[in-house]
Amino acid sequence: MPSIPFKQVDVFTRVRFKGNPVAVLLEADGLSTEQMQRIANWTNLSETTFVVPATDARADYHVRIFTPGAELPFAGHPTIGTAHALLEAGMIEARDGVLIQQCRAGLVRLKVERAADGAQWIFFELPEPKTTTLDASQVAELEAILGVSLEDAPAPCLLDVGPRWIVVQLPSAQAVTALQPDLQRMKLQDMRGKHTGVVVFGAHEEGAAAQIEVRAFAPAHGIGEDPVCGSGNGCVGAFIRQTGQGARFGSDFLVSQGAVVGRAGVLRLILDEPLIRVGGNAVSCVDGSLSV
Repeated sequence: MPSIPFKQVDVFTRVRFKGNPVAVLLEADGLSTEQMQRIANWTNLSETTFVVPATDARADYHVRIFTPGAELPFAGHPTIGTAHALLEAGMIEARDGVLIQQCRAGLVRLKVERAADGAQWIFFELPEPKTTTLDASQVAELEAILGVSLEDAPAPCLLDVGPRWIVVQLPSAQAVTALQPDLQRMKLQDMRGKHTGVVVFGAHEEGAAAQIEVRAFAPAHGIGEDPVCGSGNGCVGAFIRQTGQGARFGSDFLVSQGAVVGRAGVLRLILDEPLIRVGGNAVSCVDGSLSV
């Protein structure tokens, strides 16, 4: 029975079982699309990635990214987790600290850095976001779904970076963690609008380790709450910049996510003009092979 090298990587954490896991099949070129989808459904993780030969000479590797129900053009934590797995396996090597990933969204540039304490950080450059303003009826429906009023906050909007996230700002991190959205109603809204889901963020009090708290919901893709979401956080960074809040939050800060679902994810957002970089650590939890 054929087998494929396999890793399960916890992303946006240095502590096993505290981040967001992604399954990575390191040599998946023999699999059909149907087999990939079936395996992604079986792992039942928010994403499973499949490394196949690059078709662009500029790329170091090519990855296909699947949720349990569909293929994605791009996603954040699978991008960092796949790069970590390939580096750890010795299958790729960063050149001057840079990797180029090929995916359905195109070429994504990653930066690999080693911190003073020895931890490896991997950053991806967020694809250029396309922004759509929500109309009054969409905002009213969003308020009903979330059970909050959004009158005193910057207007929520839809940001498309491959994944399509509605971004909502709340007055505080406490308001974010207290949120109890109607996920079934959200699923219907997102299916109608072909959204990936809804990302909600709010500022922590001064002196906290992280600047903001984030939660991400994607029930239309079978993910009630994503423990730690890279593309969603990138869209939060784009939202902060587009709404003129750069001076408030700064251009380089930490984000926490996952406390409500028992995780302790940490991300770093760097808002360089015109780029947005999303970074995190990763640690392998499973290392072996998958029989197919």
